[in-house]
Amino acid sequence: MSVPFPASLRRLILAAGFVPALLAAQSATPAPAPAEPEQLDAFVVTATRSAAHVTTLGSSVDFISGEELARQQRTSLRDALGALAGAPVMASGASGATTSLFLRGANSNQTLFLVDGIRFSDPNADYFVALGGMRVGPCDSLEIAHGPQSTLYGGEAVGGVVALSAQRGAGAPRQTLAVEVGSFGTIQGAVSAQAGDAESAYSFSVSGGHTDNDRVNNDFDSTTYVLRLDRRINDAIVVGATWRGFYGVYGSPGAAIGWGANDPDNQERESNQLATVFLALTHTPELSSRATFGGQYRRYLAESPDPFGDSVTEVTNRRGVLDWQTVWQPNTRHRVTGGFTAEANDTRNTGFGAIDRSQRLFAVFAQEEFSPTENVFLTFGLRHDDFDTFGEATTGKVTAAWLAGQKRVKLRTSYGTGFRSPSFLDLYGQSPYYVGNPNLEPEKARGWDAGIDYYLPGGRGSVGVTWFEQRYDNLIVYDFVVFPSTVVNVDRARSRGVEIAGKFTLPCALEARVAYTYLDAENLTQQTRLARRPRHSGSLDLWHDFGRWSLGGAVTFAWDREDVHADTYVTIDAEAYTVARFYAAWKATDRLTLKARVENAFDERYDQVHGYPQPGAGAYGGVEWRF
Repeated sequence: MSVPFPASLRRLILAAGFVPALLAAQSATPAPAPAEPEQLDAFVVTATRSAAHVTTLGSSVDFISGEELARQQRTSLRDALGALAGAPVMASGASGATTSLFLRGANSNQTLFLVDGIRFSDPNADYFVALGGMRVGPCDSLEIAHGPQSTLYGGEAVGGVVALSAQRGAGAPRQTLAVEVGSFGTIQGAVSAQAGDAESAYSFSVSGGHTDNDRVNNDFDSTTYVLRLDRRINDAIVVGATWRGFYGVYGSPGAAIGWGANDPDNQERESNQLATVFLALTHTPELSSRATFGGQYRRYLAESPDPFGDSVTEVTNRRGVLDWQTVWQPNTRHRVTGGFTAEANDTRNTGFGAIDRSQRLFAVFAQEEFSPTENVFLTFGLRHDDFDTFGEATTGKVTAAWLAGQKRVKLRTSYGTGFRSPSFLDLYGQSPYYVGNPNLEPEKARGWDAGIDYYLPGGRGSVGVTWFEQRYDNLIVYDFVVFPSTVVNVDRARSRGVEIAGKFTLPCALEARVAYTYLDAENLTQQTRLARRPRHSGSLDLWHDFGRWSLGGAVTFAWDREDVHADTYVTIDAEAYTVARFYAAWKATDRLTLKARVENAFDERYDQVHGYPQPGAGAYGGVEWRF
């Protein structure tokens, strides 16, 4: 069977032509040869909004770089998140399908997705489609801050924050071109380029391709691109910009069983564009500021052809953001961060609820980081959000960390509150059978965790264990007793459990990443388990570099979970699954690398969401050229 030549690959080829032009422009002006980037210790940003070493944080955080994702041959955002502790990912189908993230048992709409410094999601523009199809590039980094984070980031940061960031280019110019083909009619490719010195930097990547997936009307075409530019004006001013885009077209056959199963015509399209301009100011050695101006445009189209009349749902969302923060650090023991966020959001949805609304938000926040002694680190934060729709919300957070045992052991704990805003559909939706409730309050949460981390000697990695509990109040649920139906703040829920996460080098020079979560998630009002939250989930990834070639393998599992039957809609015990993958690379020359991987190596037949089967075993091979 011939492989189609999708529009996404045409875009990829055009972008590949753009890269040499960009490089030529860079080389037109001679510049000193940049030094190779210095290897730094593990610093993260999401937990405090400023760079902080992981050993000083009282919050539970996880981090994975684009370099590590490339080594593991994980190119999709969905796969990248599925390998981290406390973040089970459930997809209603194959690559490109709508996907949910249950961070510590919270719903996807209770987990904030932060992209290049601004919110990618809000109650009116979810990220379920992008999560199922967006790709990550070699210049991306992925951070997860677990537990309520609304004190720094506002609404939706109830279960935590997932932050995807384009990294600053570094080092001498280098470019990569990769092509991969494999099972299910898959053909995809990627091109990237980056360089940077003390004065300026750039990083660029574009990737995309086509797959038939494993069912009829289940093709997926996508393109993801990321651009970042940085320029130092002088010692006090740095400016930069980012642009990230995602296009996806997904054949959506629906469930494989029940009424309306295996629809041959349904299709979903998504265009999601996000751009930022940022300004970093150093006022004095003790005082600095950062302003981020951002804009996002999302258009989602669901088409369901029907002999009795086509059904088309279109969702468009436009958001403008101004985020300002100032950091004052008078000495090594104190750091104060404060600022404000202003957002304007306009959403139109022609589907259920007939939404055409706007929302304005203004929020202020402040945080104190205090180290009373050399090995003790405390954080206190407070935030107030004011929406012109439902009203106001105030949140707070405290954390503590203590380094002991010659700084090899860290004891930590945190407590925080969070909230989720009602959506326009919740507040204002109108249909013959449903009416919104403008008197809704935000969903609220409070959570604590306590953990211990051990840092291996010689920088060979770390292992951590975290105990956590979160409680949810004012959950928004449908009230079917009245007619037309509406939504009310009624339900309460609780999630609690244990997370184990580790990344380390074994004595045999074997690189390992391990993640395990025990999760007990329950609706306290109805005395039922929350669906699709596995009690046991996790992954193990092992990789060894033999010199010219390398070999790795991984296993992912989810056991003991409940789901909703796709045909009868009754609660069922969902099947457990364990999925293995293997990957290898051979460095034929300093520039040419051959890669191979096998997904679902033992052909496990399973559904992450009942009625939506995952693909069987698949083999893929690729070529990567660096120049």
